[in-house]
Amino acid sequence: MFTKQYLKTKDVCRVRFKMRKKVIGTAEKVNLVGDFNNWDENAGAMKKLKNGDFSAVLDLELEQSYQFRYLVDDTRWINDESADIYLPSPFHGEENSVITI
Repeated sequence: MFTKQYLKTKDVCRVRFKMRKKVIGTAEKVNLVGDFNNWDENAGAMKKLKNGDFSAVLDLELEQSYQFRYLVDDTRWINDESADIYLPSPFHGEENSVITI
């Protein structure tokens, strides 16, 4: 899931991405991978919280849409349950989550 916070002092939206433990179980690592980091599977490491959730914060440009997914333990791809929409991925016939700012 994610939350959007539009900043008054900058032309960006601060987005807090969260992957809940109830969705990913006992995962050791979650990466946030998408258009904003050129789909680099190693660039978007999320911080593991004490309760087992994972979190990351990004400042994203306004009036843009970004496709993304979560990569859990380098083996399992998961979409965001709160995505604005889903679009077909060119890989493996699956869908990507989309956030629109």
